[in-house]
Amino acid sequence: MIEDNKAVVCRFNQEVIEQGNVDSFNALMDESFVNRSAPAGMDNGPQGMIYFFNEILRPAMPDVKVTIHQQVAEGDLVTTRKSISGTQTGALLGVPATGKAISIDVIDIVLVKDGKYMEHWGITTLPELLATLARA
Repeated sequence: MIEDNKAVVCRFNQEVIEQGNVDSFNALMDESFVNRSAPAGMDNGPQGMIYFFNEILRPAMPDVKVTIHQQVAEGDLVTTRKSISGTQTGALLGVPATGKAISIDVIDIVLVKDGKYMEHWGITTLPELLATLARA
């Protein structure tokens, strides 16, 4: 079960975040999913999650790549330390395109049940990256 849950998270990172595959997103996301780390005012359900990846992140860096550095799992929880990187060729949350290679470090915890994402908690370096880009 633990290895299966880790495989679900790997698949999500590759097929959903990197490739923008909505069919994979729908297959991996439970309809009652809750993103416990969603910013205030943002939809914390499945639609908020796919919106962030396909309407905010991918247009800002179409060559997005996810590198998983480490995964640790226990029971239904999978913790992943990863980097999301690419070239910022579009605006990212109000910061105009820079043409620079950028990287966001992420630590996620995902509750996986029956092969689907149920809950998510995460911390990222996105705020620090945005502040650095805005100053550049």
